[in-house]
Amino acid sequence: MSAESLASIPTSYATASIGTPQTPLQSKLEAIASAGWQGIELAFPDLLSFASRNLGKEVDSHDYDVLCNAGQEVRRLCEGLGLKIVMLQPFSNFEGWKPKSEERKDAFTRVKGWIRIMEAIGCNMLQVGSSDSLDIDTSRDAIVSDLRELAELLAPYNFRLAYENWCWSTHAPDWQDVWDIVKRVDRLNMGLCLDTFQSGGGEWADPTTDSGVIESLSRDELENRFQESLAELSATVPAEKIFILQISDAYQKRMPSRPDESGLSPRARWSSCLRPVPFAGGYLPVVEFTRAVLKTGFRGWFSMEVFDGGPEGTDSDWPDMPGYAKKAMNAHKQLLSESAA
Repeated sequence: MSAESLASIPTSYATASIGTPQTPLQSKLEAIASAGWQGIELAFPDLLSFASRNLGKEVDSHDYDVLCNAGQEVRRLCEGLGLKIVMLQPFSNFEGWKPKSEERKDAFTRVKGWIRIMEAIGCNMLQVGSSDSLDIDTSRDAIVSDLRELAELLAPYNFRLAYENWCWSTHAPDWQDVWDIVKRVDRLNMGLCLDTFQSGGGEWADPTTDSGVIESLSRDELENRFQESLAELSATVPAEKIFILQISDAYQKRMPSRPDESGLSPRARWSSCLRPVPFAGGYLPVVEFTRAVLKTGFRGWFSMEVFDGGPEGTDSDWPDMPGYAKKAMNAHKQLLSESAA
């Protein structure tokens, strides 16, 4: 791969990855556009906050009439800034609920509302993360059946389903898991949302160990296993079944090995606030994973999705959003350069 061959890769930035949900969405969009990003992943909490701010009162997350109106305004803002809305995210805990359960009913109510929002914002891709619920049927047949139904709901609108492995998922923490599910669902509009954090942070790293990496294997065994996984990805996943690649690194910080008071697992807590842009103090094998994805022939959206609370995970101030968005763009360019090497 040459750097020139990667020059046409489109760039996206997740709105959840700059400022806070309380930061005015227009300010986020302006910062992202000013740094040269071409598109955004629109985070549902940002849309909800935008709608609430415009109305001067809290908007319910199921008030889809109001959210669609707000979405149309967000679409206009993005068009004015030259930003494409690439994906609506994150849709969580969709699959595996018991038939006729309230949870399953809510999941389908939500997704039908999100489809309406996607129409309003002019977006054709929905991100779904592999569920982390402890109460679902984790059998592969049940998961595949639900996701096939979702893909078929999206198909009449020409919408796509980008399925992501969350490394703390109760049923599909690895890219191999979600790839197996995508193959079994067997629908043209379902593909992968790959993520440098989710795979590096699940297959190679461990926030509960002193070393920051998985210690159940020797270091040589761990490295060999990870390289085998990357080679398998490059050799077996068709480029057209990768819908988007999300980019972030992780700070090395020892996390308590038990779930916290809210029930979040160590990797989920790590994910929420210790994910900087690459080359900014992290330690995951981001370049190696990116290179493996590029070897498939994928040249689609590279999207920066970071949750940067600083090395301790406690920073909450965003004094310079345009500067951070530019820092992220520089990291993207360096990532392409090093991945092509």
